[in-house]
Amino acid sequence: MTLFLEQMLNGVQFGVMLFLLAAGLTLIFGIMGVINLAHGSIYMIGAYAGTWVAAETGSFWLGIPAALAAAAISGVAIEFLVVRRLYQRDHLDQVLATFGLILIFNQTITILFGRQPLFVSMPALLDGSVELLPGLFYPIYRLTIIAVGLLVAVGLYLLINKTRIGMLVRAGSTNREMVRALGVDIRLLYTLVFGLGALLAGLAGFMAGPILAVQVGMGEQILITTFVVVVIGGVGSIRGAFFASLILGIVDTGLRAYLPGLLRQVMVGPEADALGAGISSMGIYLLMAIVLLIRPKGLFIRNS
Repeated sequence: MTLFLEQMLNGVQFGVMLFLLAAGLTLIFGIMGVINLAHGSIYMIGAYAGTWVAAETGSFWLGIPAALAAAAISGVAIEFLVVRRLYQRDHLDQVLATFGLILIFNQTITILFGRQPLFVSMPALLDGSVELLPGLFYPIYRLTIIAVGLLVAVGLYLLINKTRIGMLVRAGSTNREMVRALGVDIRLLYTLVFGLGALLAGLAGFMAGPILAVQVGMGEQILITTFVVVVIGGVGSIRGAFFASLILGIVDTGLRAYLPGLLRQVMVGPEADALGAGISSMGIYLLMAIVLLIRPKGLFIRNS
C-alpha cells in the first residue's frame, strides 16, 4: 500500500508538471487558434536560464525569476516577431514556422551551453523527505511542485473566469472582431496571453531541472504528451487541462510501475518487461483515443 501511494503521488507530481505546460498551450492553442510547436522550446529556455543563473549565483531561488523572465520574454518575442503574422494563416503555416523555431532554439542553446546536460542542486529547505503516513516518506521538493501546480491552477481559474482581463480573453477567443470594435487592443491582449503561457512553461522547465536533466531537445520530449493533455481536456479549457493532466500523470506512472509486474504473472520475465514497456508508452494515446470516441471535443468545453 505504501508503494502504491508513493506511485500515485509520483503520478500527481508528473501530472502537475504537465499542467503547467498544458495550461499555457491550451491558452495559446485554444484561445488564440495557434499551433505553437515551439512551446516546448520555451520550456527548455526557462530550464536553461534558471539553471544557469542558479549555478552561477549558487542560489536556487534566484533561478526562479530568471527562468520566468527568460521564458516570458522569449514568448513575447515569438508572438511579436513570428506568430502575430500567422493568426489568419493556415495551421500548416503555423506548424512550419514554429517547427523552424524549434531548430533555431535548439542550435542556439547548443552554441551557448554545449550538448552536455546541466544540473541544479535543490535548496536545503526543499531537500530531504517528509513522512506523510507511517512508513510513507516522500520528497519535499516533489510535494512543493504539487503545491505550486495547485496554486497556479487556482490562480488561472480566477484570472480567466473572475477578472476583466479573463473576460476579454474569453470574448476575444470567440469573436475577436467584435472585441476589437469595442476598442480593445486585441493584439496586445494576445501578446499578454502568449507571454503568460510562456511564463508557465518556463516555470515548469526550471522546476523539472532538479528531477530531470536540463538538455537540448528536452522540450520536444514532453511536447507531444502536452498536446495529448490539451486534446483530452478540451481545447481552450483550463479546467480540462488540469484534470486531464492529473489523469494522464497517474495513468502513465501506474502503467510503468505495475504493468510489467502484472504481465510477469502470465509471461516470461524479459517478454513481459518488453511488452509492458511498450503498452505503457502507448497508454496515454490509447486513453486519448477512448476519450475522443466518447467525447470528441474533450472532457470540457472551451473557456471552462
